[in-house]
Amino acid sequence: MEMKDLLKQGITEALKKAIDAGTLPAGDYPDVALEVPPQKEFGDFASNIAMQSARVAHKAPKLIAQAIVDGMDYPWLDHAEIAGAGFINFFLKNDVIYDTLKQILAAGDAYGHAPLREDDTVQVEYVSANPTGPLHVGHGRGAAYGSALVNLLRAAGCNVQAEYYINDAGNQMNNLAISVNARYLELLGKPSEIPENGYHGQDIIETAQAIIDQDGDKYLAMPEEERLALFKERAYAEKLKALKRDLAHFNVHYDNWFSERTLHPDAIQAACKVLEERGKIYEKDGALWLKSTDYGDDKDRVVIRDNGVPTYLAADIAYHKNKYDRGFKKMINIWGADH
Repeated sequence: MEMKDLLKQGITEALKKAIDAGTLPAGDYPDVALEVPPQKEFGDFASNIAMQSARVAHKAPKLIAQAIVDGMDYPWLDHAEIAGAGFINFFLKNDVIYDTLKQILAAGDAYGHAPLREDDTVQVEYVSANPTGPLHVGHGRGAAYGSALVNLLRAAGCNVQAEYYINDAGNQMNNLAISVNARYLELLGKPSEIPENGYHGQDIIETAQAIIDQDGDKYLAMPEEERLALFKERAYAEKLKALKRDLAHFNVHYDNWFSERTLHPDAIQAACKVLEERGKIYEKDGALWLKSTDYGDDKDRVVIRDNGVPTYLAADIAYHKNKYDRGFKKMINIWGADH
């Protein structure tokens, strides 16, 4: 038990002794609060419990403080003094303080951590930037915030999993492939144009150049559809590797990297089926809509488009169902400023 908790327990026991002896009346006494005095001569800890208890005991704070001090005969306490209107200053024995220092040194980084509670499962998902380019300072904010929260929850004894959700499905991945392909053709002197919604950064040029450095122009003869599929995977692997490297350099580490691709199509269809069975999804204009207005949204949202393609929301629903299915009791999503 920590010294502060031990002292609180001692004060509570002293109050009980005074009540049992008839020195103080029975009643609903407040919880004991401790503070560290600003100057060492006022003791190791101080409490205003006597002043807080005056309304309950119907006695002067100094009389209540004296009753508490009289009941505190503990081997770890050197002495206690009553100060001012009823403050109690507590002075610990030196060997107790030395023993605590020994415990701190022996425990090292684990000192102050609560024991692990296996059933108190918490999942924290953070950063989760698209694997289409380098991280920026906005991602750094989420990385620092998320990592600190994970560390704090673990120190508090929670069973925490840190997760990165890889958005490796959808139009952004197709746009990545198109962008790399355009730069590949451009670097080889072929006519090309990056679409407006493509990726225009220097890193795309570097990706295309790396492909050329390794394989030359051999992909020019490949049908464009096959070339795009190949470039998508090459660029994806490179960008994901860079994300992991940069986060590791920032001392941010994950227990799990979850691929959105694993949700398509089965998990998304299964999640939508559950919602449909519960009357939370309806069909309109050939699309499937979530009744999000039932939960305070300003309008219902499309989950499956009229062409059968799921929206980002559909994947997010399936992803969170997956988290529940994995047994997490609490989930924390740390979003970027654009979400």
